[in-house]
Amino acid sequence: MFVIKSVERMAFRTKQNVRCFSSIDSSKDAPVVTVKQGKLRGAVKKCLDGSPYYSFKGIRYGQPPVGELRFKAPLPVKPWEGIRDAIEHGPVCPQYDMDFVNFVEGNEDCLSLNVYTKSLQPSSKIPVMVYIHGGAFISGSGNSDTFGPEYFFQHDVIIVTINYRLEALGFLCLDTPEVPGNAGMKDQVLALRWVKENISTFGGDPDNITIFGESGGAVSVTCHMLSPMSQGLFNKAIVQSGVCLIYWGIARQPVERAFKSAKALGKNIKDVNELLQYFRSVPARELTKLAIITRTQDEKLRDLPMYYAPMVEKKFDGQEQFLTEDPLDLILAGKVNKVPLLIGYNSAEGILMANDHIKKLEIFNKDPSYLVPRDIATTVSKEQLVEFGQRIKQFYFGGKDITKDDTQAIANVQTDINFTYQTHRFLHFIQSMAPVFLYSFDYDTDLNVVKKMIGLNNVKGACHADDLFYMFHSKTSVKIIEDNNELRKIVKQITKLWADFAKTGNPTPSKGSLEWRSYTSASKEYLLLNQDTKLLNNLNKERVEFWDKIYADAGKPCIAKSI
Repeated sequence: MFVIKSVERMAFRTKQNVRCFSSIDSSKDAPVVTVKQGKLRGAVKKCLDGSPYYSFKGIRYGQPPVGELRFKAPLPVKPWEGIRDAIEHGPVCPQYDMDFVNFVEGNEDCLSLNVYTKSLQPSSKIPVMVYIHGGAFISGSGNSDTFGPEYFFQHDVIIVTINYRLEALGFLCLDTPEVPGNAGMKDQVLALRWVKENISTFGGDPDNITIFGESGGAVSVTCHMLSPMSQGLFNKAIVQSGVCLIYWGIARQPVERAFKSAKALGKNIKDVNELLQYFRSVPARELTKLAIITRTQDEKLRDLPMYYAPMVEKKFDGQEQFLTEDPLDLILAGKVNKVPLLIGYNSAEGILMANDHIKKLEIFNKDPSYLVPRDIATTVSKEQLVEFGQRIKQFYFGGKDITKDDTQAIANVQTDINFTYQTHRFLHFIQSMAPVFLYSFDYDTDLNVVKKMIGLNNVKGACHADDLFYMFHSKTSVKIIEDNNELRKIVKQITKLWADFAKTGNPTPSKGSLEWRSYTSASKEYLLLNQDTKLLNNLNKERVEFWDKIYADAGKPCIAKSI
């Protein structure tokens, strides 16, 4: 979520020195490639083993979405003359950092991507992995200070990272042809179209593209699996800690949220056209905190602050829709981009929310119904809501009042509400359509940076976003593993599983000492990723069955009723 960028800013305030090149030839120091839109000059960097790789940063894939184009679907970048530098990252989208409680100015002209490759020969046909960053659709970027490719380069893949519009700039919806919503998701689609069209120039295989993402990025990946706009743009998907069935993954009543946002900014508007003109006129900075300041009291207690997010669009003539129906309806109808899927979550995701939960113990003890997730709370009777709250309190806390000593149980309930159950629900409905590989990330080492930052080392398991420091070369992770052979082995093992899946659709194609078998509703096999990595069955069985009964009693489609 939003915590990753904060970890990096807190640990290292200075930018990495980047060598710039002024020559226009294609020497080893300044590689030049030709894409469909023009020529790009990159840079040469070093892999972990000292071998070279090519870095192309800040590549524009869309026109600046400013002025009359603000909130609209992106337009492809126009061709250019001469050679454009691709040496440094493009601007990040204007955003609000919740952890440091400050604004990151950025720039609305933020539609850029980064390509990292070890070959520039089109004949190389290297598998491609496109990473979609998380950050609650509020913050984040694809920059290499957080998402460096070096760990994955041990396994011969190409890494692409992208920027896309965030919060209201990317997800304002007025249900009008001018602002139908999902601009940020359409940014992602345009980036994927650019990759499909151009990646062979960087030695990549346009017919072997894997999209992967974490948290909001994972929700994005599952949305691409359901979107007609994304069909044919990727061949495999990796989903880390989030799916589109989670309540915070899909925006509800977005037009109402838009009017509420204007009111929070001091503008009481009733007409949708006037609202659009107002939002076009305000500085981008004013559009970066709206999900937080528009929360109701109930939303502050029951939900994560993700209200500018993907949404179901109305259909307008001559326009593409990113999401045409509710995600669950699309899945149940089989309207899915059927590609091999690797999916899972961290064993203690809820550590991220535990301290906030502890601050509100008096409220939760007085009214446990606030433990009921919003997709149920908004659709059941008051009596059912109270009864569900008591059942949750009994299951996780033995019916006793919650105290600050119950941090492990608090982490468990937050993990299950926000990640566990909906992941199992998603994979249950989708597992018959394509191969699915389920995992639980349970490593607990010095690389669990987020858990350490939060200060809850006494809680067992891996916190939300801890897994990313095992996968991406960042200023934080590289310092921790610098002289630690055991951590380097773990990093290599995890990135190999992900890369092998990207290459073949199977994370253990060689079937050596470890064979990660696919998930089925009968076997329910999953890979436990920790110091004793092994294949097991029935991940979080009792907890999943508890929530499945809650959803069944609330009249929702669930696992048990579909077996």
